[in-house]
Amino acid sequence: MAANQLWRWRALTDEGELQNGVMWAINRETAFSALMRKALHPLALVRCSQHHRWQSHHCYDVFRQLATLLKAGLTLSHSLEMLAQQHPVTQWQALLQSLADDLSEGCALSTALKKWPEVFSPLYVSMVKTGELTGKLEECCRQLAQQQKSQQLLNAKVKKALRYPVIILTLAVAVVLAMVTLVLPEFAAIYKTFNTPLPLLTQMVMGLAVFIQEWAIILATLMLIPPVVIYRLRRHARWQRVSQRIVLNLPVMGALARGQKLGQIFTVLSLTQQAGIAFLQGLESAEETVENPFWRDVIQGMREKIEQGMPVWSAFHHAAVFTPLCIQLIRTGEVSGALDLMLENLAHHHMEQTFQQADNLAALLEPILLIVTGVIIGTLVVAMYLPIFHLGDAMSAG
Repeated sequence: MAANQLWRWRALTDEGELQNGVMWAINRETAFSALMRKALHPLALVRCSQHHRWQSHHCYDVFRQLATLLKAGLTLSHSLEMLAQQHPVTQWQALLQSLADDLSEGCALSTALKKWPEVFSPLYVSMVKTGELTGKLEECCRQLAQQQKSQQLLNAKVKKALRYPVIILTLAVAVVLAMVTLVLPEFAAIYKTFNTPLPLLTQMVMGLAVFIQEWAIILATLMLIPPVVIYRLRRHARWQRVSQRIVLNLPVMGALARGQKLGQIFTVLSLTQQAGIAFLQGLESAEETVENPFWRDVIQGMREKIEQGMPVWSAFHHAAVFTPLCIQLIRTGEVSGALDLMLENLAHHHMEQTFQQADNLAALLEPILLIVTGVIIGTLVVAMYLPIFHLGDAMSAG
């Protein structure tokens, strides 16, 4: 539905009542026909702005509310219409109404969701389809909303833990550059008026300032090249595989990234197992939900080995990215027939561990970064004011 456009309409019913709303349609003619099928006579049809961003938190909020309405005994179509009327975002109002219209025409919800791949991931489609087949749609929607919310919170915490040192170091570099290029030259001009040798530390800092000023353009270019190259390569599958391997081998960041992905994978597997989906199909859902090609290759390799008759725990062991605890619990669950319970325990374990690691990382980096920035700025301040004491000694001797 990438070609869909958002339209704002105003129309009259057969009874002469004025109504208005929004809807998704490919073009004006399609929107006009859709209104006529609802016995609405269009008075105005205006295309809205083309810039639409789908926020993930709206998605799991909708499914959480949908599960509540279904549990209260409302029909699926009526629930979607109610959500469309109450949603604060215009584009979601139109989307939910479109889903309700598809249901009224005899379309299954999973099929209707499949028309919006930019909004609903394959996991949503798979879980809803399972709920439709098993008659547990309300339970599947509730579990799906909980899983997506937990995953979103985990992603936000990990990004926050990784973003903090970058911001601090960037500010430190900005302060150093400002002092070296703006403040130090003024002190250097003052010191030149006195015929007194400068301390070694001050000479080194002054030399650094001169070097930065003379080579500023080249240094700025060299600093901009890596971010630009990474930005352009970020969507290349080969670069994503290489960068993920590098990140996983880092001392602290590797454990954080590994725990985040393992928590996501085991959560999806646990969710699909509890919904009654076959394990191989659950692996397919997990493969579709991860974005990095490295992890897709890992899950695809495991799926192929299991299809060839290899035990589940052995396929996880050959992947060489799962912890010994994962292998042990999966093997226990496979032997005892409680694989869904073990997967759920692994999902909780990795998510809680990653939350704790993110908190520990932020707590550890804060004092270290304060010390580093303090040493850098303190050295510059001492280098600037140290000659003043030498000048005072020279003037006293004179």
